[in-house]
Amino acid sequence: MKKIHFILLSSLIFILLFYNEGVGVNLALFGLALIAFICYFFQEKFSQRLHLFLVITSVLSCFAFAWYGDFVSFLALFLSIVFLQFKVQDSGLKLVQVFPLIFLNGITTLGRVFMFSQYLSKRKVNNNLAKKLIAYGVIPAVFLGLFFVVYSFGSNHFSSLFTDYYLDLDVWHLVVIAILGFYFSFTFWNYWIPEICYEKNSVLDNDFNKNERIEAVPSFSFLDIDFERKSGEITLFLLNLLLVVFIVTYNYEQFFEAVQKAKLSADTHERVNAVIFSIIMAVGVILFYFKSGFNFDVKANSLKKLAKIWIVLNAVLIVSTLIKNAEYVSYYGLTYKRLGVCVFLILAIIGLFFSFTKIIRQKTNAFLFNQMVWYCYGTILLCSYVNWGNLITHYNIAVNKGVDPNFLRSLNYNDNLRNAFFEEENIEDVWVNYDLNKNKKATFLSKALYYEFVETE
Repeated sequence: MKKIHFILLSSLIFILLFYNEGVGVNLALFGLALIAFICYFFQEKFSQRLHLFLVITSVLSCFAFAWYGDFVSFLALFLSIVFLQFKVQDSGLKLVQVFPLIFLNGITTLGRVFMFSQYLSKRKVNNNLAKKLIAYGVIPAVFLGLFFVVYSFGSNHFSSLFTDYYLDLDVWHLVVIAILGFYFSFTFWNYWIPEICYEKNSVLDNDFNKNERIEAVPSFSFLDIDFERKSGEITLFLLNLLLVVFIVTYNYEQFFEAVQKAKLSADTHERVNAVIFSIIMAVGVILFYFKSGFNFDVKANSLKKLAKIWIVLNAVLIVSTLIKNAEYVSYYGLTYKRLGVCVFLILAIIGLFFSFTKIIRQKTNAFLFNQMVWYCYGTILLCSYVNWGNLITHYNIAVNKGVDPNFLRSLNYNDNLRNAFFEEENIEDVWVNYDLNKNKKATFLSKALYYEFVETE
């Protein structure tokens, strides 16, 4: 089968699954169909463990979306299938390139779809083809039509067999779904990779090439290497000194200074935001000074030591913030935002670890991005597989923190636990089972399967 066949078949499946349906199980089934097509179409290219890993994560992500049907599971499904197709078809390209390519192909498809020569195979039209078309198609159709008209005049019952039908079809909706299905299928199966992606792929390598190992090129034309090196040492020394002072004052305010309970939330949010921006800028400083020549400069030992100290101090700042966030949770209970802060800080520690590794092992800046893409993807997968709403509800009820009815009602996928708690505490809830009843009325393809297993009164 050729790409055009997969485009048309995928479009047909999309129409069958989404016509007059909402988004639910049908998207998971469409994802499973795409995975099966990828495995069949690229079966000769399945040569790495990474390919098998992406197949497994893609299938699990489809099941996760069929179960929850939320944005995180959709993002996991989308990225898994796109990563799978990208790495199987063009395994040599760095994964980070997939993000601009998604945006680029989403736009260029609107024009490339009319470039038929790119995806339609050319066939020679000869006399035999014309003869077959006339002999096997046109002539039988003409005679069939003529005799149908004659027989219709002779028998009302015969005519009713073909005419007494009403096709309940929403034509406009069908046309829209068909266009969307073809657009998505065409973009997925016939995506375009510009030549510059192959030409610049080496720029995203984890290791420097030989020329970059020898030459140390200054970042600014008006400064030579010696001045820039000394500038980096002064900058990092002052930043380390400033960061030490900030860590001391930050921890004193967090753990030793009395804070009014009413202001605890606002103060914690401000400090966490400051730490987040600090970590982003810290990684930016490392990437700026160790983008090329200083990785191999024998005179840059002091600069490297200061950079390592800078990384360690930022790690200390993250750990103290994690401890404070845990303390904040003990006061008020868990929320999505507090879990998100923990996730971000853990990813920040991983980013600092790879920044440290980059300096020690003399890696490129792209090394950090290449590694973090996978860790961020793994985080999305984890978030899509775990019922965080139920976990938050269970913890908060256990510690009797953050059990406000409105808050518990705002959490997702905690219906059984929440309803049991409301019943135990005699809390009236007019919205109880609202999402459940709404989902029950939907057709199977539009459902989120989670609600099918929720206990009802």
